[in-house]
Amino acid sequence: MRETENSLVPSAVWLTAFLDFPAERFERGVAFWRAVTATTLSPPRGEAGEFATLVPPDGDAFLRVQRLGDGPARVHLDVHRVGQDFAIRRSPGGFVFCEVHEGESARPKPVAWPGGPAGSRGDSAGSGHTSLVDQVCLDIPAGRFDEECAFWAGQTGWEVRTGSRPEFRVLARPAGIPLRILLQRLDEPDGPMRAHLDLATTDRAAETRRHQDLGATVHSHGPAWTTLRDPTGLPYCITDRDPGTGLLP
Repeated sequence: MRETENSLVPSAVWLTAFLDFPAERFERGVAFWRAVTATTLSPPRGEAGEFATLVPPDGDAFLRVQRLGDGPARVHLDVHRVGQDFAIRRSPGGFVFCEVHEGESARPKPVAWPGGPAGSRGDSAGSGHTSLVDQVCLDIPAGRFDEECAFWAGQTGWEVRTGSRPEFRVLARPAGIPLRILLQRLDEPDGPMRAHLDLATTDRAAETRRHQDLGATVHSHGPAWTTLRDPTGLPYCITDRDPGTGLLP
């Protein structure tokens, strides 16, 4: 499909994140993210059966998977708009995403994981914790940061706001949209843009242990997040943000 030029567009009405896995790691990646999100896998679709949806236990789907012919595992976005025909776009920094028609409308609830110690935000003893994939972080080289922030505000129709740290900005997500967009300024002056998923949880330590039991490896710890890699090598983060609001306590 040919990429098309961007122009003034209506606001986004839904966001979908795609987990794109190389063919030899596809089954492993899908199994991991199904377990992480408590989702079921839809029947495959596409000319070669390369697409499928991670179906949540309630609400509408916002995570999908794609089997790639080659290349490393990665994340891309679908931006849904009313009356939009399918088109492949590219941001000023070279991040490829898709525009698609409207569809879903009900944001899933956070998933409750039973057992374990009390959570840090009012969970009763033994009730476990909750978590939800709720954010796509766009990792942007410093030289492209302001341009990309303006671009994504225009693409979504959402206001750019200051983040919790100087290197972060966030787009103000409308009610009911499943995914936030965080824009992160990298220390790199230039280079390729990429993206990763973030989870919000009421107990980061318990959620991290759960992911490790499923095959993830911890890469580093921050003041409000832990960076991991899934079994295919795809990086992502578990954060202290509230799974309901997406905000830090």
